[in-house]
Amino acid sequence: MRRRFTVAERTTAAAEGDVVVLLIGMRINHFWAVHHWLPVLLSMPRMLRELDKSPDSGLLKYILLTASPRTYYVVQYWESKEKLYAYAHAPGTVHHRAWTFINGKERQGKVRGHVGLWHEAYVVPQGNYESIYADMPAFGLAAAHGQLPLEKRGRRAKDRFAYRPEQAATADVTQKTAPSAVADGA
Repeated sequence: MRRRFTVAERTTAAAEGDVVVLLIGMRINHFWAVHHWLPVLLSMPRMLRELDKSPDSGLLKYILLTASPRTYYVVQYWESKEKLYAYAHAPGTVHHRAWTFINGKERQGKVRGHVGLWHEAYVVPQGNYESIYADMPAFGLAAAHGQLPLEKRGRRAKDRFAYRPEQAATADVTQKTAPSAVADGA
């Protein structure tokens, strides 16, 4: 049984508009402090399960990665920064409970540096990202937004960066013509 199959061609992500990417992770600073870092390590899969159960959450796809035996992180693709913020601040979520716990320890002066936490969030405007996948199943941005044959967006990176969907081109024309109509007294 095949779980994922390879697309035997060059493809690109079907993303249109801005792309929201969150990198979030942890670093084990002291391996012997298992009681400090293990709960942090286990909280991420719980958050991801919670998000998976809520299709309206805005999380499109994610990839679990490790950079070393000490460092674990997740690349997440979101519908919008507003949905990312909404989850981050929603009371009653696994994320909210985890940060309440961590902030409480910090206020009490009980953070000992056994585990490091980090995140980086990016809103990447259209025209500032491109992708290519050669003989790959949908991965990363293409898993989050869909996959297209490379020719649909251009064989060269320069062409893929320059791609603009038809709707955006129509909206740009409307915006450019509207001010001149007002200036003419229409």
